[in-house]
Amino acid sequence: MADATVETFAITGMTCANCSARVEKELKATEGVLEANVNLATEKATVQFADNLTAEQLIQRVEAIGYGAILFDDAHKQKIEQEKAAYLKKMKRDLLVSALLTAPLMIAMIAMLLGSHGNWVHFLHLPLVQLILVTPVQFGVGQRFYRGAYHALKTKAPNMDVLVAMGTTAAFALSVYNGFFNPYNSDLYFESSGMIITLILLGKYLEQKAKTKTSDAIKQLMSLQAKTATVIVNGEEKEVPIEEVQTDDVVRVRPGEQIPVDGKILSGQTTIDESMLTGESLPVDKQAEDQVFGGTVNTTGSIQFAATQVGSMTVLSRIIRMVEDAQGEKAPIQQIADKISKVFVPTVLGIALITLLATGFVTQDWQQAIVHSVSVLVIACPCALGLATPTAIMVGTGLGAKSGILIKGGGALEKIAHLTTIVLDKTGTITEGKPVVADFDAFDPEALSYLTSLEQYSEHPLAKAIYHYGKDQAAILPVDSFESLTGQGVTGVINGKAYFVGSTRGVRERNILFDEERVLALEAEGKTVMFLTDHAKVLAMISVTDQIKSSSKAAIAAMQESGITVKMLTGDNPQTARYIGEQVGLAASDIVAEVLPEDKAQVVKELQTKGESVGMVGDGINDAPALALADIGIAMGSGTDIAMETADITLMNSDLLSVEKSIRLSKITLRKIKQNLFWAFLYNVIGIPFAAVGFLNPIIAGGAMAFSSVSVLLNSLSLNQKKI
Repeated sequence: MADATVETFAITGMTCANCSARVEKELKATEGVLEANVNLATEKATVQFADNLTAEQLIQRVEAIGYGAILFDDAHKQKIEQEKAAYLKKMKRDLLVSALLTAPLMIAMIAMLLGSHGNWVHFLHLPLVQLILVTPVQFGVGQRFYRGAYHALKTKAPNMDVLVAMGTTAAFALSVYNGFFNPYNSDLYFESSGMIITLILLGKYLEQKAKTKTSDAIKQLMSLQAKTATVIVNGEEKEVPIEEVQTDDVVRVRPGEQIPVDGKILSGQTTIDESMLTGESLPVDKQAEDQVFGGTVNTTGSIQFAATQVGSMTVLSRIIRMVEDAQGEKAPIQQIADKISKVFVPTVLGIALITLLATGFVTQDWQQAIVHSVSVLVIACPCALGLATPTAIMVGTGLGAKSGILIKGGGALEKIAHLTTIVLDKTGTITEGKPVVADFDAFDPEALSYLTSLEQYSEHPLAKAIYHYGKDQAAILPVDSFESLTGQGVTGVINGKAYFVGSTRGVRERNILFDEERVLALEAEGKTVMFLTDHAKVLAMISVTDQIKSSSKAAIAAMQESGITVKMLTGDNPQTARYIGEQVGLAASDIVAEVLPEDKAQVVKELQTKGESVGMVGDGINDAPALALADIGIAMGSGTDIAMETADITLMNSDLLSVEKSIRLSKITLRKIKQNLFWAFLYNVIGIPFAAVGFLNPIIAGGAMAFSSVSVLLNSLSLNQKKI
């Protein structure tokens, strides 16, 4: 939508899945908001809204329901990091205070259970002493839970804070009643309320620390960005901050230095370590006219290059932005947890009430009934459900980025595991995409000059090969009325005469005769044959070959072994297509030749109508419609920007083996998500009934709640140990 804006906000104050659901619901209910997605793990909200709204108005809506919001842009990133650091520091301080004040009571309780009845034990069991120690924990450290519960109840969206506040308050109030107003029962539960708050705060602190680990991939990418650049101004070198580098500035990079921005080499030769972009450890040779990318490392020679992309437009900046977006997007599997989270807390409150009434009426021990209901309140953990999916996606997309696999979001990461057919474009995907002239037969002395002059205007890889072949051997002539004919070739007028350069199909359509036998022989060798003709006859025949990538055969075999059908699309004639297909292990039935660019999407659509889940792999502008239509579009990083923007996954190393790696990454990430959801469900399904019947005291219940979400995070982080 042209008049829509998309912004990302850092959200503060969220403690569980109900919080993120509440913020998302509030944003979606705002008039003018078209779409909103709130992620508990990344603590971000991505909002698409009409131009009648402002970011400030959305921030106010979030603040009105008790949470904080900061616009997540370059201007505010430092502030967001400072606030996160301050929040973590305060949490650590509160945790320390809570632990120090609660520890004496726990020690005294354990000592009494072990049979010790010394004076110090008796002193620490005095109601007044326990009240003095626990009150700062309950209402000082624990005020975060009361504040959160107030806003949650105010907006009729109870969350984890409500459960903790109600449970600890009940234990605290019962202790006050027994200690000061009930001569018949001296049981105190101060240590329970204090310990529950301490344990839950410990769990939240460890959870926050673990969350920072899930975004390590982005931090590593950001650390690759150079801080300064050496710019040549009027023949003199000047070191400037990276923000001041402008497009077309001439930049010098010495051996061992980082490339500061994207550019094209003007002079010098070197090898560059591009592993941070591609995941490939071998350095890449570079010379004049070659592209260099910001964040990569110059290893040997000194070079000068002209800056082509700076600031947020460099490849590295775009990768960071893509990974950030991916980590904030929900996967379809998360809908299960979202649906349960919406009813989770109200259900737990209902179970706690039933536990209170049932235990009280059956046993007539209402104090015990309160203790049982407190256990129910504090063991229930919506956090684990809320973190199960997004944390695994964060780690999975980060792991992919380290391997040169950029995944746009959780949806793509989930879908690729379910692909049944993968369609491969030939040029630049199976082959190197760098065709070279193999044979040239001229039947006119000026043929090479005509060919080179016409092909200089074409962007097609075969045309570029012919142009580079002829530019140093023949004169470049002026061309009038140049026209590109999709799927056939090009036409133009030179010295008042019309010429055509194109495929056998284009020549046949013009009813011009050519040496069929010679063409068949060349095509049988996997070469693509092109012709130069005038209105009546062939003036030259030229064959072009494109080397097959060394990894293509192994990659296709790996996909086939995993049960995926692999097909190849190409505009080449059937003979050349068959030759290439045979070389990489494809059957004739899996090769579709002479496909016009506009027909590639149609091939994908036909497969989808047969019930196939289709992945399309390509690298060119003419692949963009098919990439967009496919269930999963996979672009080669060496391809065009539009292919990368359209695709769901970008392979920075342009290696087909990375397609199979992407599938494996998806499967292991999905496995982690399912494990997380299983344990989160199992924990609550078992824990709540055990607490209800009195098998768990409030302290153990609080500890179990605290560490359930931490265990989910640790399980997600274990993805980093996987080899893809």
